[in-house]
Amino acid sequence: MLMRSVTIIALCLCPTLLKADMITKSIDYDHDGVKLSGTLVYDDKLEGKRPGVLVVHDWMGHGPFGLEKAKELATLGYVAFAVDMYGKGIYCKDVQEASGRAGKLKADRSLMRGRIQAAFKVMQDQSQVDPARIGAIGFCFGGTTALELARSGAQVAGVVSFHGGLETTMPARPGKVKCKILALHGANDPFVPPLEVANFEKEMKAAQCNWELVAYGNAVHSFTNPAAGTDNSKGAAYHEQTNQRSMAAMKNFFREVFGQ
Repeated sequence: MLMRSVTIIALCLCPTLLKADMITKSIDYDHDGVKLSGTLVYDDKLEGKRPGVLVVHDWMGHGPFGLEKAKELATLGYVAFAVDMYGKGIYCKDVQEASGRAGKLKADRSLMRGRIQAAFKVMQDQSQVDPARIGAIGFCFGGTTALELARSGAQVAGVVSFHGGLETTMPARPGKVKCKILALHGANDPFVPPLEVANFEKEMKAAQCNWELVAYGNAVHSFTNPAAGTDNSKGAAYHEQTNQRSMAAMKNFFREVFGQ
């Protein structure tokens, strides 16, 4: 009983034992004359260099969803950087604006790669990050972007695409891709049809990549995002089981590529 009382008192006096010292800070950077602003999140209590993970937002822009995913990664011990692909302060007001902004980058893969490589450089420059252990994840449009980072030949350790588009105008070339790739796909996703999946598989095989694609049954587009609702007939919907399974797959993937 005495030992229990001492433990309770110690926890009350030392709140850092109960929760991490999570640091969240904005970082301004630029690419090709465009001002960008992302958010870095990490646990300040951890010592030494650790893996970093870029988090690429969906087509709405740098906002609450991507930031929440960055915070989740930070609680796992990673340094997370929620990147900005559109420009400082830009968060789309509706799907029409989102379609236009995402469409511009999808139509110009060199521009898309330049933007994500600028964020990659920001991550490499962080004192808490081991530059040899940097990964990237992305959701929807962000998944497409993460795959383009891999295709570009960047010295990233691994990338994960959550319900991202798999097509590209700049296919991976043999020997170019340096990282491992994990594509997490809703098997019923109408926005990424079977032909696109098949072409992605052919591309990965032809480029001799280290890759894996997981297709989740009964899941459509946006299966990680509760804001998408739960009506699969709309083509984009949250799917709790698939969200949990895909997040577990990501965690296992990063344990492998980062050697943890």
